[in-house]
Amino acid sequence: MSSLYEQLGGQPAVDAAVDIFYRKVLSDDRISHFFEGVDMDRQIGKQKAFLTMAFGGPHNYTGQDMRNGHAHLVARGLNDSHFDAVAENLSATLQELGVGQDLIDQVMAIAGSTRNDVLGR
Repeated sequence: MSSLYEQLGGQPAVDAAVDIFYRKVLSDDRISHFFEGVDMDRQIGKQKAFLTMAFGGPHNYTGQDMRNGHAHLVARGLNDSHFDAVAENLSATLQELGVGQDLIDQVMAIAGSTRNDVLGR
């Protein structure tokens, strides 16, 4: 069976999804402040590499693990409501791209599995 990465459409699909996702996140008043001062080109590149790996594609992610990568945000108040807002934006992005609900459910399960690490629990 093909990987989730291949089922979603490979690198072009991940690239499109991450670009749309960050457009949504940066316009979402609940969470956009966490990205103030962030090099978004670098952030987008890291996110594309991470999702590619998480979805079973080529493993080129060299960033920190989720716990260390988000610790500075937890210190700034990152909590479940923010995690939920990010997840909501991810789901909306995939819907906008016409991804089937079964694949969206798989993506959201992977995203949800990172919650405790992202939130430092």
